[in-house]
Amino acid sequence: MNYGKQPDYMAILKIDDDERKGRLAFFELTEEDFQRLRALKPFADRWTHEITEGLYELLMGQPESRVFFPDDATLSHVKKMQNSYFLGLFSANFDLGYVRDRLRVGATHERIGMPPKLYLGAYHRYLHLIHMKLVEHFNGNETEATKALSSIRKIIFFDMALAIDTYIAAYLETMTRHQAAIRELSTPVIKVHDRILLLPIVGTVDTQRAHQIMETVLLQVVEQQAKVMILDIAGVPVVDTKVADHILKTTAAVQLLGSQTILTGISASVARTVVQLGVEITRMHTRAKLSEGIELALSIVGKRITSKTSHGGEEVRP
Repeated sequence: MNYGKQPDYMAILKIDDDERKGRLAFFELTEEDFQRLRALKPFADRWTHEITEGLYELLMGQPESRVFFPDDATLSHVKKMQNSYFLGLFSANFDLGYVRDRLRVGATHERIGMPPKLYLGAYHRYLHLIHMKLVEHFNGNETEATKALSSIRKIIFFDMALAIDTYIAAYLETMTRHQAAIRELSTPVIKVHDRILLLPIVGTVDTQRAHQIMETVLLQVVEQQAKVMILDIAGVPVVDTKVADHILKTTAAVQLLGSQTILTGISASVARTVVQLGVEITRMHTRAKLSEGIELALSIVGKRITSKTSHGGEEVRP
């Protein structure tokens, strides 16, 4: 992932001021809750450090969560951030800036690989610790403590929903990039010679991959100003009607760009299948072996392979 430039999750999740207000209303956060939270600022100032210590006591007791805090400096930093987060709950200023900060939390958790169960488990402990301190703060008055906890719980769940939404969006974005990289690796276009390109196709060709192949081929034909594109299907296990149709469509598109297509890697079984299917492939050149296809491609661009009598090798000559 390019950590220097993170995706705009506000745009991805379509969060504007109306969405923010709608989310606050969904979690039943009212002006009464906002006033109560602001009134609890002295409580937050008094207990934030003890609540944070109790939270990280739980986290550091789990082997799988300790890996995210490899040294004392990291642990000290995240505790300081947690203290700031807790104090921010009692500002009751839940504007778009506040929302963007919550989204950043979710993206960070996904980036470092923290599983959601640790995040959710930590907040379960967090709310328990807050409740205990609220009872102490209100001198055992359970009614007032419950009201205060209700307001705090609402905004914490509001925050959790934002963070988890972003976690999922970040995960999907990561998976999309990985799939794009895999597709790119699965369609490697090789420059055989000046204006001659080769695409060895290996594995199953489904509709999505066929579109990727066509897109890659056309892009490279234009960029390389290729006159010949060799498609080698020796690595394709099954050639059926769909595969043949994809090849024909790619060939037609290449011809529209003024280039020719050579299909190589045709085995006896593939040839028999193509004939049985009645697929018309006269619009392209065909060769059984890749070496024969390369030789034909060279001849198309005015080159040929000749023996070097003095050195016993081969060279390409005009």
